[in-house]
Amino acid sequence: MHIAIGLICFFLSSTTKAEAQTTVTSSYGVRYIASEKSYKHTLKKDNHKQMVELKTKMPGLVYDLRYATVNNFVKLPLYPVTTTYTFLRLPAANALQQVQEELKQKGYGLKIFDAYRPYSVTVKFWELIKDERYVANPSKGSGHNRGLAVDLTIIDLKTGIELNMGTDFDNFSDTAHHSFTQLNTTVLQNRKLLKDIMLKHGFSALETEWWHYYWPNDRNYEVLDLDFKKLKKLAN
Repeated sequence: MHIAIGLICFFLSSTTKAEAQTTVTSSYGVRYIASEKSYKHTLKKDNHKQMVELKTKMPGLVYDLRYATVNNFVKLPLYPVTTTYTFLRLPAANALQQVQEELKQKGYGLKIFDAYRPYSVTVKFWELIKDERYVANPSKGSGHNRGLAVDLTIIDLKTGIELNMGTDFDNFSDTAHHSFTQLNTTVLQNRKLLKDIMLKHGFSALETEWWHYYWPNDRNYEVLDLDFKKLKKLAN
């Protein structure tokens, strides 16, 4: 009996240690995955946690990855300037593919401003801005860090031109809020088109940013801090 109890305790202790080794704790108290081995470990438990490069599912998808450029609200590239791909977890990527296919039937497509964001970039944002109205607090981690959030808009497939949404991406005024209605009819209809189709396919909207949608964290998706090149090799 004592031997059996000892073996059970050893097993539980070993399991806890193995699980603990899969994550690192940041100075803000958030546990995150930073190694290839740890990421693969999570996939063995749940393959729905796979990160998918979006163009592998949607070849016609357009990228305008603002944080790999100076064309963003901090006026600095937060990603390597050579970044040409982005990711979402498998269920979110599948849902976004359905959005793209439905829009295509109407002559529209999607343009992606941002999706997966390494946790270390969220820390940089915070240290530059330190305002939760505009950036995620690294003590919580974000949907982007978990591969669940996407910033996007709709384009006309014939012209490649974005539909008029009333503001640019990363506009932090009241005008960017879903509840702001002092806009012309075309803008309101365009925002409604984006919101309706994203919600239809399982995403939720962020009230203060018309471009930001997120997938529910229903599988305890971990915060990731894997750089884009490493993740590209691991994805798909």
